[in-house]
Amino acid sequence: LLVVLTYGMETGFFRFANKQDTEEDANKVYSTTLISILATSVLFLVGIIFFSGNIASSMGYAGYPEFIVMLAIVVAMDAIGSIPFAYLRYKKKPLLFASLKLLMIFSNIFFNLFFLLACPYIHTHAPEWIAWFYNPHYGVGYVFIANLLSTTIVTLALIPYMLIGKFRFDGALLKKMLAYSLPLLALGVVGIMNQTVDKIIFPWLFEDKLEANTQLGIYGACFKVAMVMMMFTQAFRFAYEPFVFAKNKDNDSKSSYAEVMKFYVIVSLFIFLGMIFYLDALKWVISEAYWEGLVVVPVVLISYLFQGVYFNLSLWYKLTDRTHYGAYFSSIGLVLNTTLIIIFVPIYGYIAAAWASLFSYLLIMILSYVFGQKYMPIEYDLKSMAKYFAIAMVLYATSFYMPDMGWFNYVVRTVLLAIFVFYTIKKDVTLSSIPYINKLIAKK
Repeated sequence: LLVVLTYGMETGFFRFANKQDTEEDANKVYSTTLISILATSVLFLVGIIFFSGNIASSMGYAGYPEFIVMLAIVVAMDAIGSIPFAYLRYKKKPLLFASLKLLMIFSNIFFNLFFLLACPYIHTHAPEWIAWFYNPHYGVGYVFIANLLSTTIVTLALIPYMLIGKFRFDGALLKKMLAYSLPLLALGVVGIMNQTVDKIIFPWLFEDKLEANTQLGIYGACFKVAMVMMMFTQAFRFAYEPFVFAKNKDNDSKSSYAEVMKFYVIVSLFIFLGMIFYLDALKWVISEAYWEGLVVVPVVLISYLFQGVYFNLSLWYKLTDRTHYGAYFSSIGLVLNTTLIIIFVPIYGYIAAAWASLFSYLLIMILSYVFGQKYMPIEYDLKSMAKYFAIAMVLYATSFYMPDMGWFNYVVRTVLLAIFVFYTIKKDVTLSSIPYINKLIAKK
């Protein structure tokens, strides 16, 4: 829903704000974007409120239409808040951006703990303290309330950044922005489908539904183990998009994009090796019943790496205003992913689903690179990146085929990880470029 309600306007804001010559014109882009998202979010909210009873009944919450209303308010506020969050990224305020995101996470955790743990305890021992607001029979409703409260707090904190400069709306500008952004909506929707299609159709591919749900549970648990790579990719996306549009004005922009790509691959491979080498420790984040599925974790990690590279490559169609290509590529990836899942999952189970996702991202990554070199040629250091990838795979294979030597395996794997780090330092990172070490060198 959030992807639909923002309809690509975050990226559209970055693109058009960085085209402007003055801060006043950039603020006009911001206010136009914000007004557009505000209007569509309000329309969405009104529609949901009007049909909340019917929606609640269809979802099994008959008698609790307020659940649907609260959820709609949260989604609408998230959509509206996405634009001031984009503004903070545009203005290079990462600490404030991260602080507000963390505020939402921790306040959500606090309110959930308060309503689901603290309140039942207080109700048992001193019910008169909370009788004026707490209903012990409301149950899951407090999850919705907790989400609503945390989102409201952050939205209120964003209000000062919604009132930047003069509040102006430019219809002609909005029309241009929509022409640019709406293909990104299609890209976003298809992209989410590509990430979830395996979980959606998986149960329908087996006659034994219990077996299907068991395999799906194992497969889903292994994604939790690979969470670090996903979080890194997401953090990279938040930082990279405003950088791309701001850097586009510089003469050395293409060399900078190529350099960022190389270091993204290096860091991703480091995370890959780190997680694989210490998988015996990381596996404890999931139940022992799911450990048989850990064989797909390397495949899932590489899929995330390819997904990040694809996002990295996407700059060409965003900077040349050919955003429709992104929708094409994602659609092709979805078709391949779905086809491979339907053919091979009934035979090989969740392992085939993991490989289907990998091949899907590999294909759209290659397509984006090929077309990108046609419309916006960038000299990526393919040789160097391929060498890093090969070294990482050799180190991974060495670890994989290593005999079980107990705790000494961790020592060997740490040495293997150190080899990758030392190679990186020797080839691409000078010690003096690292801030703390640079100070030590300067003192000497």
